[in-house]
Amino acid sequence: MKTHIANLIADLMNEVNEIFLMEYNRQIAREVRLSGTPEELRAFEYVKQTLDGFGLSTKLMFSNAYISLPGNAELRVNGTVFPCITHSMSTPTSDDGILGELVYVSKGFYADYKDIDAKGKTVLIDGLAVPGAVKIAQEMGAAAALFINAKYTHEMIVSPVWGNPTPETVNNLPKIPVVSVNHANGDAIKGILEQSDNQKTNVWLKTQVDTDWRQIPTLIAEIPGSVEPDKYVLFSGHIDSWHYGAMDNGSANATMVEVARILSKQRNKLRRSLRFAFWSGHSHGRYAGSTWYCDQNWEDLYENCVLHVNIDSVGAKGATVLSESNCMAETKDLAASVVGLLANEEYQGTRYGRAGDQSFWGTGTPSIFMGLSEQPASLDPSATAFAQLFGGGKAGGFGWWWHTTEDTLDKIDPEFLKRDCKIYVAAIVRACSEDLIPLNQAAAIQELAGYLKDYQLKVEGKLDLNKILNRITSLEKQVIDVYQLADANALSAYQIHLINDWIMELSRILVPLNYVKGSIFDHDVALKQPPIPSLAELHRLAEVEVGTNEYYMLVTLLTRRINEINFDLKRANRITEELLSNLNRAGAKVLS
Repeated sequence: MKTHIANLIADLMNEVNEIFLMEYNRQIAREVRLSGTPEELRAFEYVKQTLDGFGLSTKLMFSNAYISLPGNAELRVNGTVFPCITHSMSTPTSDDGILGELVYVSKGFYADYKDIDAKGKTVLIDGLAVPGAVKIAQEMGAAAALFINAKYTHEMIVSPVWGNPTPETVNNLPKIPVVSVNHANGDAIKGILEQSDNQKTNVWLKTQVDTDWRQIPTLIAEIPGSVEPDKYVLFSGHIDSWHYGAMDNGSANATMVEVARILSKQRNKLRRSLRFAFWSGHSHGRYAGSTWYCDQNWEDLYENCVLHVNIDSVGAKGATVLSESNCMAETKDLAASVVGLLANEEYQGTRYGRAGDQSFWGTGTPSIFMGLSEQPASLDPSATAFAQLFGGGKAGGFGWWWHTTEDTLDKIDPEFLKRDCKIYVAAIVRACSEDLIPLNQAAAIQELAGYLKDYQLKVEGKLDLNKILNRITSLEKQVIDVYQLADANALSAYQIHLINDWIMELSRILVPLNYVKGSIFDHDVALKQPPIPSLAELHRLAEVEVGTNEYYMLVTLLTRRINEINFDLKRANRITEELLSNLNRAGAKVLS
């Protein structure tokens, strides 16, 4: 990082004002902001008016989205009433509710059903109400699912459909009612099961869920760059909330507004544009707002978006862990550099799961952050439940109040909010202002190579990945040459342009390869998927017997997937060879 950029970052971080941050947060979190409601729209209008006051160009748009708002829920187990909640995209019951037998299936993984007949029954599951567990319950024939949360019940969306359903995905919407109880009541229900002495435990539940098409807002604002105004960094966060959502996502919205205030005065310092995007439909439509925006602006994102910076649930009291936030291999260096300015811990980073408003991987847009600061890991039931949702299980998530009625302004620590805002300022200034887009494509390729080597060992003797491995080894060497060349030479404006175009074109190949299973124009479901998801079936191939019907079908499928990856890597090698040749002709010394 050049000295003038470092100095600019230091100056702008000093401008972050915790009084302004807390006031923005207070204004945004004044009302409950369910997607598509008048209360949510008032928050959007407040943000728009504030950004207008900073001199930003803003645009408030509306789209049709499939939104699900949970209503009342009732639960009785062997006649005992237990408070409960239902969930977004859960199936509502009739007015009579449903009556059946309750069975306990631990965490609701496939193995937990091994000796249990769940057909037509309500399954009792430990943990948060997540789409994967609901999907498995349906596959096992369950009539309903009852989840045991932590001290409080946590609002969730139980559909895996990313954004609005289509004729191809509508059948993935949940088909059973889903409810949750808190940990204490969950223990009481387990006690009833244990005391039943092999007698059936009866459960009755009733749910109301209002799921329909609604108009939701999206707010876009922009600070134009002075050198490459067509290229931009996308800085996004959702405004809709569960309950008052002071942390999720009022604190993030406040941070975005404060970044806008500070950078609105630095227009001539930004090489690239900064585009702000405030979403609806995150909590109640499975990222419907960001998905719609991607669908409507796919080519623009593909051609011009250099980086997606996401923000969610920052500045919470007790959020002392800064080392575990989400990043990609190519954005980890950037994340580590800005987190390192304010953290006394080594940044580790966590690979993205299929969650958050990460709706832009198909366009090949790299991502950095989602949440940023987390609670320390602990044995508290809420921290245990969150461990697999946030930070790869190494930290305690966003706080026990996440997605509950308790997410109020008193959960925000002004100093931590200021700290987190400074980190976002630093990341955005680097991404918008540095001559070369600060992405480490060599790290992305090395990560992919590691996964591919592991896959080769897993299916050795059943499938040959040598061509892929040879091509990615060649690509890694050439990419390292590019970065060494850039470090060793005083680059001209033309050479900078060539390298930045190459960085973006390489992202358009590597990001989908590492994170997208289906079409780059579609959106994969919100379920767990492995690295290089188009090769997910390699795990099945490793287990099947050679010569079986399934073996031959999997080999056929994976051969086609391998052909596609080989084609992508050939293209990546070709554009890198062309870049090195062009740089050489333009006067840069290519290192051997």
